[in-house]
Amino acid sequence: MTLSIRNQLPGTVTEVHPGEVMATVRIRLDGGQDLTAAITLEAVEQLGLAPQSRVHALVKSTEIALASGEVEGLSIRNRLPGAIVQLVHGAAMASVKIAVPGGELTAVITRDAAEDLGLFVGSDVIALIKSTEVSLATA
Repeated sequence: MTLSIRNQLPGTVTEVHPGEVMATVRIRLDGGQDLTAAITLEAVEQLGLAPQSRVHALVKSTEIALASGEVEGLSIRNRLPGAIVQLVHGAAMASVKIAVPGGELTAVITRDAAEDLGLFVGSDVIALIKSTEVSLATA
């Protein structure tokens, strides 16, 4: 299967915490970062997820927010630091490619946001991803 989702981060499940309907799944990405996905319990069962399961964390580029520095008082737990390696400004939106340990992420944000943050190739950013926006796939 080929997907349009550009952000496909390989990793290994380290923990699964089932709830009544949803579960949180903790993943150690191949780059060493920890990521949490909140997915349905049915998906956990269908994918057969358990510690040591190999997965790809999938995140649409439009679901990644960027911060130019550390952020306090925010519920988003998935925070991946990196450096901008490509920045393309469109009329309304900007595409930001970020090098993170073990790979790259692409975030699409408004042009205004990119300008307000003062983003440029080489600048450090933190990619912020809500756990409910992380999908998981198995091979």
